[in-house]
Amino acid sequence: MKIINGGITTPKGFKAAGFFAAIRKKKNDMSIIYSDVPADCVAVFTKNTVKAAPVQIDMEILKRTKLIQAIVINSGNANACTGKKGLEDAQTMIDTVKNVLGLEKDRVLVSSTGVIGVNLPIEKIKRSIEENYKEIGDSLLHGDMTAEAIMTTDTFPKKVAVEVEIDGKKVVIAGIAKGSGMIHPNMGTMLAFVTTDVNISHDLLDELLKQSTDDSYNMISVDGDTSTNDTLIVLANKMAENKEITTKDEDYYKFKEAFDYVNLSLAKQIIKDGEGAGKFIEANVKGAKTKDDAREFAKSVISSSLVKAAFFGEDANWGRIICALGYTEIDFQLEKSSINIQNGDKTIVLMKDGMPLDFDEEKALEVLKMDEIKINIELGEGTESATAWGCDLSYDYVKINASYRS
Repeated sequence: MKIINGGITTPKGFKAAGFFAAIRKKKNDMSIIYSDVPADCVAVFTKNTVKAAPVQIDMEILKRTKLIQAIVINSGNANACTGKKGLEDAQTMIDTVKNVLGLEKDRVLVSSTGVIGVNLPIEKIKRSIEENYKEIGDSLLHGDMTAEAIMTTDTFPKKVAVEVEIDGKKVVIAGIAKGSGMIHPNMGTMLAFVTTDVNISHDLLDELLKQSTDDSYNMISVDGDTSTNDTLIVLANKMAENKEITTKDEDYYKFKEAFDYVNLSLAKQIIKDGEGAGKFIEANVKGAKTKDDAREFAKSVISSSLVKAAFFGEDANWGRIICALGYTEIDFQLEKSSINIQNGDKTIVLMKDGMPLDFDEEKALEVLKMDEIKINIELGEGTESATAWGCDLSYDYVKINASYRS
């Protein structure tokens, strides 16, 4: 696998555009991702019981078809909790893209992100698509403009591209994402779009996506809030012309490694851009009885507001970490548990075998002042492990979200 300077348009046959529809005041707020040929599509959506109109429509479309050729996306307005009108507007976005690109029925998906409970300026959006669809192109700039157009409170565009050789063919996987706040395991206000030219069976790709999501997007948390809109869509158009991957052979695992890297990279970029965040926190849990237990423990630690606040305040308050483990209601033996914090080669042991240790507060502060910090937890219960990623909770997070609509 090789990391390359690329974007959503780098895999063969993919094009994109980002443009302005006046949903937001100044920045580009509309984008289209397009494949020259219908692509196998797999997706995962929010587990929030309140689902935005685009999510509802996409889920219905993907019950009818496995092939998608375009995705239309708007930022600045979530089109959530907008009733029948919201569903109609989402369908209008789909129909407009279908018509201008000359596509068959059920070949277009739609995504939205932004403020909840406000109707879309659908006439502006329709007109903008009709005026700007010809700007679709396959350059790196087109991909970058698309990554920027899906942003809301994000401070930087999130993208990644990798290349891997499969069956003697160059296969590219690329992705873009948006997300900064309202991020929590089970996918938070997060949109992610992955394109690849690989030839792989639909069922294998679908299984791989679910596994990859569990180890990446579902292991991050900014603020504990799960969105109405979160969506991850993968398009695979087979244009790399490798022999179809139909079994879990060497080619499958080479593709899996690259695919997992793309998703984990995007997930980590979302955390590093957490609203008001100053520290990137990694929680490593080892020695759990089961994999599910390890996941729950790690997620509980990085989701805890008290843990996040302690890291913002640069306070080595390990009691909050132990408390967060207890939130899971999973039995574990405290007397077997140990905790340390780490940055690079600096490690401070805070607790060992359930007992607090005297530690140098000044050295602990040196670690806590770093931008990236690891929390390492050993439970001594078994052999399973998991990692979750989060950030601190700052004053700026409150400021940003107190005035989000403005």
